[in-house]
Amino acid sequence: MADLWLHALSQPVDERPNLLIGCGAGFSGDRTDAARAVVDTLIASKQPSVLMFETLAERTLALAQLAKDKDPTKGYEPLLEAMLEPVLADCLENGIRIVSNFGAANPAGAAQCIQQLAKRLGAKLPRIAVVSGDDVMTDVHLPLLQQACGAEWPSVQVVSANAYIGAQPIAQALLAGADIVVTGRVADPSLALGPAAAYYGWRWDEWDKLARATMAGHLLECGSQVSGGYFADPGFKDVPDLANVGFPIAEIDREGACTVTKAVNTGGCVSAQTVKEQLLYEVHDPSAYLTPDVVADISQAQVIEIGHDKVRLEGVKGHPRPTSLKVNVCATAGWLAEAEISYAGAHALRRAQLADQVIQQRIGHLSPIRTDFIGVVSVLGNDSSIWKQDQHTLSADARDVRVRWAWECPTNTEAQLLGREVNALYTCGPGGGGGVRATVRSRLNTVSCLIEQHHVLAGWSWAKENDLTGEVHA
Repeated sequence: MADLWLHALSQPVDERPNLLIGCGAGFSGDRTDAARAVVDTLIASKQPSVLMFETLAERTLALAQLAKDKDPTKGYEPLLEAMLEPVLADCLENGIRIVSNFGAANPAGAAQCIQQLAKRLGAKLPRIAVVSGDDVMTDVHLPLLQQACGAEWPSVQVVSANAYIGAQPIAQALLAGADIVVTGRVADPSLALGPAAAYYGWRWDEWDKLARATMAGHLLECGSQVSGGYFADPGFKDVPDLANVGFPIAEIDREGACTVTKAVNTGGCVSAQTVKEQLLYEVHDPSAYLTPDVVADISQAQVIEIGHDKVRLEGVKGHPRPTSLKVNVCATAGWLAEAEISYAGAHALRRAQLADQVIQQRIGHLSPIRTDFIGVVSVLGNDSSIWKQDQHTLSADARDVRVRWAWECPTNTEAQLLGREVNALYTCGPGGGGGVRATVRSRLNTVSCLIEQHHVLAGWSWAKENDLTGEVHA
């Protein structure tokens, strides 16, 4: 099978077909079968294509760092094999590049996992590039971060500190011949901007082009959110066949403008509404969306439906990139205990409230406990389960109540008390309680700050089996 990516790069830029970038995952824990339909669509298009997986959130990387601390071979996306196994061989066979941040806290470990998977599948051994530089848990960087965070600097153990680096190492690795690029914490849109910049040979000061491709990446980064997921509201915003929602594909032209569609033969929808919602998702200032690569301005953007499940984004402008990078610093934050019990039938709410009184009197003096009466008040309640709008709206005739307690504690030993006390409600509490469940888990807190870009050296290197020199390309 001809490598359409390489063939296109051998042509003048003006003659290259538009680049397709499909999204196979929008977060850690996303569906592992979603990429199959995307890859089938990319193959059928006969256009140069890239498959991106976006699997990091603010605390995902800190959790990965904890996993790596327990086992140095871990710390990358737990579902990496499950996500890649259905599509890896076909991507390598058809020249579809793969770019993802599923390296998390251990990009090198993720690369080794992919190499082993390729061998097990009998697929072509891929050339894998590993992007580095986001990990700023160093003696050089930590004092700078502490100064930047000021009073918000954690007083307990810092677990991880990662800068949101940009697209340049991704682009450099692809131009050097990488089949797969594995990153840790890069800015989400950079996963799409890197391939587009490499493919079209953009300079890193062509701000409009960089901004347009960045917003294409922003539309893709949350997976099916732009194609009907996280959008549906029955009777108001209907989405067909949501159970089989298709994941998005962006066609990016040489000027950076994009057209968003989705995998063929899938559910969901791509409309002006879905695109506008995702376009504004997590954007504080539409005129200045800050990324490591460019400041994108969508204040004059146009969202145009040009066909069924086909929407074009135009009018994005770009401005010079910020001089600083965002850094997330995660630290240990004690333990979180959760416990639940159900009450049903006559006087269910009163029995649930009595159960809460018992728990509060038994251990509530140690530290505050949040109570939710699920089915009556939970999402809109405060930590005392008082309805924020009107505390008198609790339904006295509720006949189906699930009580949930959440308790922050400094130690695991103390946190275990909640589960024991709720379990004791079987015989020491109101009548008719049942279905007790309790969990205890460690907690992390996150603070964010800025660090000057020149303090962060981002680069890439070949995975171990691809290059034994260990050379890092900055």
